[in-house]
Amino acid sequence: MVRILYVEDNEDNIYMLSARLRRKGYEVIVATDGDQGVARARSDAPALILMDLSLPVLDGWEATRRLKTLPETRDIPVIALSSHAMAGDREAALAAGCDDFDTKPVDFARLLGKIRAQLPKGSMS
Repeated sequence: MVRILYVEDNEDNIYMLSARLRRKGYEVIVATDGDQGVARARSDAPALILMDLSLPVLDGWEATRRLKTLPETRDIPVIALSSHAMAGDREAALAAGCDDFDTKPVDFARLLGKIRAQLPKGSMS
């Protein structure tokens, strides 16, 4: 089973997106702030990370920068999620090390396509 780390501080978002991903066959682990997200990525070795950008303790931008400097996490794809998408946010997220960017509320079909595109071929259809 493909493991996804979802770094999000909104309980409703966690519940809704995690449930939908699990129904598609993914294992979902959750961190509720950026610092915890970095720690969970290091300890749980997910195949992919969904990273909210507006997080407590350590925001998603800095959490991604840290993940991309660590040998054990630098190759894990990160998809940034933002509900406050402004012009230039996608480019800023990519510059911080994210591999893709999506907006909230999540369009599940679109996000699923982005997840599948970032996973190694054959890991999940």
